Amino acid sequence: MTLHSPAAFRARAASFLALAAPYAQRHWKWLTFLIWIVIVVAFLVTRWPAIHWFVLSDTDDNIRYVQVKDWLAGQGWFDLRQHRLDPPVGANIHWSRLVDLPIAALMLFFRAFVDQGLADRLACGIAPLIPLLLLMLSLGAIARRLGGPHAWFVAVLAPLAAQMGLGMFAPMRIDHHGWQLALAVTMLAGLIDRNWLRGGIMAGVSSALSIAIGMEMIVYLAAGGALVALRWVFKDGAGRRMQPYALSLAGATSLLFVLFASNDNRQMVCDAISPIWVAVFGAAGAGMVLLARLPLRSWPARLGAGIVVGAAVAIFTWANWPQCLTPYQISPELQRLWLANIREAKPITAQAQSVVVPLMAIPLAGLIGLLWALWDARRDSERLWAWATVGLMMLFSTALLFWQLRAGPAAQLLAIPPAAWAAHRLLVAIITGRTWMRVAGIAGALLLAAIACTYPLYPQVTALWAEVTGNKPKPWRPAAKARSEAIKKANGRCRTLPALEVLDQLPPATIFTLVDLGPRLIATTHHSALAGPYHRNGATILDIHHAFDGPVDGFRAIAARHHATYLLVCPNFPEGTIYASRSPRGFYAGLMRGDIPGWLHPVPLRTGMTLPYTLYRIDYSAAGGEEIAQQR
Repeated sequence: MTLHSPAAFRARAASFLALAAPYAQRHWKWLTFLIWIVIVVAFLVTRWPAIHWFVLSDTDDNIRYVQVKDWLAGQGWFDLRQHRLDPPVGANIHWSRLVDLPIAALMLFFRAFVDQGLADRLACGIAPLIPLLLLMLSLGAIARRLGGPHAWFVAVLAPLAAQMGLGMFAPMRIDHHGWQLALAVTMLAGLIDRNWLRGGIMAGVSSALSIAIGMEMIVYLAAGGALVALRWVFKDGAGRRMQPYALSLAGATSLLFVLFASNDNRQMVCDAISPIWVAVFGAAGAGMVLLARLPLRSWPARLGAGIVVGAAVAIFTWANWPQCLTPYQISPELQRLWLANIREAKPITAQAQSVVVPLMAIPLAGLIGLLWALWDARRDSERLWAWATVGLMMLFSTALLFWQLRAGPAAQLLAIPPAAWAAHRLLVAIITGRTWMRVAGIAGALLLAAIACTYPLYPQVTALWAEVTGNKPKPWRPAAKARSEAIKKANGRCRTLPALEVLDQLPPATIFTLVDLGPRLIATTHHSALAGPYHRNGATILDIHHAFDGPVDGFRAIAARHHATYLLVCPNFPEGTIYASRSPRGFYAGLMRGDIPGWLHPVPLRTGMTLPYTLYRIDYSAAGGEEIAQQR
């Protein structure tokens, strides 16, 4: 055996693993923390331009930033109204302060060393990476439970391949989705924990924390609770997990409601933690505690009792709050004009192939790994049930993609445990297996590596396939290509910090602009806007749609009702193209054609750059506007 032979390499690798494995097994949490530090540094370096230019590209990120900044400036803890959207009443934001805490803490910390602008940028860059650590630790715990003490390493690195899921933890992504995704995986770790008391508390508290943040993950949390109850039905003694789960879920939900529910959320609302959900989870928790205490010795008896209690909770909820059984409480008109045009609210079947294929790669790998893991655990009932729990959550999250695309990050992250388990088994086979096992392991590892690199590989593979088969996609018509490029350019340029900061030359005022541009406007300037894409403010959103879709004569009355001083339009902005296409005779389409009414006056702004938008002053004293001016 030569020094550089494959056998010698495997021998050295096996010797190294034998020495390192015990240390890694004992200190896997600290090693995960060190890996997370490396990822944080890499993210901050590669995303520094976005941090420097304060690229909060999503509307939720911009509103979250304004919410934290307003709180630090003195806004009340329980006052979550955004008073710079549709002033003076303000917009009703249905979030909680829970996610604001780490962002605010980082802002205050960095402000002690650097100026406020840089401190806020650093806080927005680092804050989204904090829940990534929770996600990695939870995935590591699941991997150790199901794949052995050394399987955690692959699992904690696997999120780097789930680009859609990882994007929720990227710098400047300061909205609440990263925390909710991490808590969903933490709940799953609690569901399969061998320590039933610890696992029940972990699952219950993480579910309550997710509810306090927002209701977006309620269906996943309900599925987790159903699995806890199902395990109690078929496993004698599983009440030792269900009882602490129920008590911690109901108790933590009640406590978090007291601590974090805003003034608006203390009403009987369905879309946030409120008295409704405190009552529902209190009833569900009481029912599960009752079931856990009953001396039921057979699974049919437990199943019957569970059905009765579950039906009682469902009837209690439906009888009192039937409106909460629908995801959004909005008017049919708002659904048709606004929500139906949001891409992430559409099912995966309505998405482009370039979105579907990379998104589904990780769930497909997870499905293959799940089938292998179930076969491997077929003689170990406890491990088999744990894998079934993971598999059902994974399949449920993937099925939700056929409802809305926004289930994509959860579908990817919940598919990681079986995919990572398969990758770990393949690596073990390559290092320690016989020749045929090593060959099979290398083939399987290459397949998983290709899946992990689907996002960067997909465009190259499709282009190569087109060259080989000759089935090249039809080229875009020049006009359509130019239009697509113009929309993409406008979507970026109209949101940039340098372009919007120019508006601060003017005294603070309310600016009438597009729904999707409102949050960015108030985050980067001292001005106010009318609305952001938040369903509780549906009346104002509809007013904007009516103003842009409607005739020229109707715009000023709507603008006056909302005390708007200026109108800001951005040609080719994605939302604007909807108005122009839907209502070619409407006010917005006319503006894009250059039909400017006499009561709109362009506002000159001092700048050396070409601005991507046009700002008009609304003249309410011009002809036909006297009565409107009096209404203001």
